[in-house]
Amino acid sequence: MKQVRKKSVPVAAQGRRKRAAGQQAETIRQLTAEVERLRRELQALSDLSSTVVSDRYLGEILQLIVTVTAEMMGTSICSVMLLDEERQELVIKATQSLSEEYRSKAPVKVGQSISGQAVRERRAISVRDVTAEPSYAYPDIARRAGIVSMLAVPMFFKDKVIGVVNVYTSQVHEFSDHEVSVLQAIANQSAAAIENSRLMDELRRSRELLETRKSVDRAKGILMRHKRLNEEEAYRLIQKKSMDTGRPMKDIAQAIILAFEEE
Repeated sequence: MKQVRKKSVPVAAQGRRKRAAGQQAETIRQLTAEVERLRRELQALSDLSSTVVSDRYLGEILQLIVTVTAEMMGTSICSVMLLDEERQELVIKATQSLSEEYRSKAPVKVGQSISGQAVRERRAISVRDVTAEPSYAYPDIARRAGIVSMLAVPMFFKDKVIGVVNVYTSQVHEFSDHEVSVLQAIANQSAAAIENSRLMDELRRSRELLETRKSVDRAKGILMRHKRLNEEEAYRLIQKKSMDTGRPMKDIAQAIILAFEEE
């Protein structure tokens, strides 16, 4: 019986197959990384979207924004600066940076530094190296904090700029159009969440004022009946007791109501 001889594969063909397999593996790796990046972006936007309808306090929302953004963008520092319209200044309200020097940076005027320019020009601004950028206000802090590249994106709410989101990298980085678009989406979602939180705070304060007024009016009526005081005298008595004890007028009023209701 004749032995069947296996055909030998030329070395060149083997090399081509290895290269093809290597290229295929690299393509799969890149696609996997891209899918994971998109997943993180969608999750980040979902997390921030959920805060728009939440009743969380502003500080909690701001901290969530910088934490999620830094993780999703893969940056060393993220910060949110909100606009003080009266002073026309941007003030850092949240950052996950561990540098106390960075956290306590002085406010910047609208139009100054990179963040101020982004707000004034209403557009995203990126800088390859802030330590070599003349218009950047804090190059020394940047060097000590180990940050290099920066992207600043204005936060829009109904066509109004309310602040800016800044991200920094520890290595030189050219921010892509996609990264700018993603950060702009995050900034706008964040602006909606912040404004929603502010409205909720105003609503809480309004409710508190209404409850205080009702309690004080009721306590005044009790004092007018039982102490033979007129309305102004009753109010001043409650006010004085509040000032003397350092307690809110609502607490004093409720104490009066409770005391006379128990009689």
